[in-house]
Amino acid sequence: MKPLSPSLPLLLLLLLSSTTFAAPSLSPTPSPTISPIPRTSPRTSSSPLDPKPLKALESLNIPTAKNPCDHRPTSKPPSTVVTCDAGSPFRLVTSLSFTNCSSDLSISSAALRALSPSLASLSFLNCPSLSPPPRLPTSLRSFTATSSFLRRRKGLSGVYLARLVNLTDLTVSSVPVSTSGLFVILGNMDKIVSLTVSHANLSGNIPKSLHSNLTFIDLSDNLIKGSIPTSITQLSNLKSLNLSSNSISGEIPDSIGDLISLKNMSLSSNKLSGPIPDSISSLPDLTHLDLSGNQLNGTVPRFITKMKSLKHLNLANNNFRGVLPFNASFLKKLEVFKVGGNSDLCYNRTVLSSKMKLGIAQCDKHGLPLSPPPQKEDSSSDYDYGSEDETSVKKKEESRGPNKVVLGVSIGLASLVFLIIFLILCAKWCG
Repeated sequence: MKPLSPSLPLLLLLLLSSTTFAAPSLSPTPSPTISPIPRTSPRTSSSPLDPKPLKALESLNIPTAKNPCDHRPTSKPPSTVVTCDAGSPFRLVTSLSFTNCSSDLSISSAALRALSPSLASLSFLNCPSLSPPPRLPTSLRSFTATSSFLRRRKGLSGVYLARLVNLTDLTVSSVPVSTSGLFVILGNMDKIVSLTVSHANLSGNIPKSLHSNLTFIDLSDNLIKGSIPTSITQLSNLKSLNLSSNSISGEIPDSIGDLISLKNMSLSSNKLSGPIPDSISSLPDLTHLDLSGNQLNGTVPRFITKMKSLKHLNLANNNFRGVLPFNASFLKKLEVFKVGGNSDLCYNRTVLSSKMKLGIAQCDKHGLPLSPPPQKEDSSSDYDYGSEDETSVKKKEESRGPNKVVLGVSIGLASLVFLIIFLILCAKWCG
């Protein structure tokens, strides 16, 4: 064999080196480090409060040493809550809420004027000794007064409230309101969405014209009279209607079925008469229906059982008559059901168990009320859907029947034996 050429090892070394550099590495190559993009949280302004609103808050004795717009949780809720926007370079006050006001608090019109036009919400909760500000800023979108301004015998006037032409939410509860009618307050409030004037000694009739964007109406516990006008039934966006505890009379209008968005309706404690209109069945989302404490008459309509969303039904203390058209499965679906106080109304015992405490009598075979159930029956609950059904009740009654017969026969035989003994003794003594 010939000896290897001296250049051959060098050539092999060069080939091996080139192969090593060209072959891809099998070990994972670390990816380049990329710094994560920092996420920005929603910007919370740390800008100071505008000097003009700051001075206004100081005049209302609201502490301003720290930023009054920043609220931190405390064990005791603050009596005054200030809400601000996130403006820059200065923040502005958008909302003021006073709760459990001290007797020395005074709200000046000048201070409120300095807070406008940014001030959109103003509320007074449980401030009975406080006098109302002489004038409220027209920039307000929401105004609330509850159990306040009671030092003044007249409370608030309708004209005073009527100036708030930009309101979308008006809530006045347990505060007297002196006005010739609700129309005085609402005349120019064409943006109003939510209206509450309750327990306010409000008199007069419901206006014949109401703003179509109303979705919430609470006029409960007042002195309102007259009938329910068509202005109410034309509010297709209305979701809640509370006219309870007034002196409203007449019949429930058939056009009430036009309130297709209605979820809650209370007409209780009025002077309404006539039947329940069939149109109520066309309210698909109605969950709360309270017609108690009126003079409604006629029969309870069967269509109520077809109202899928209904959870609260109160028909108590009216003049309904005839047979209650509800079955047990419908009543079990309800969270609240009251029908007592209708002396001419009764229930069919073959459909509803006597164990249900309905507050009305059973029907006889002619569909007329029998005497009320015995008082000894359990009345701890409005509903008693016990496992005892009508079949078991009948069996118990049948089992009681023979016992009564046996008892009667026993008494008769005992009487006969006593009579025979008496006659024998009488004959012996007389002979």
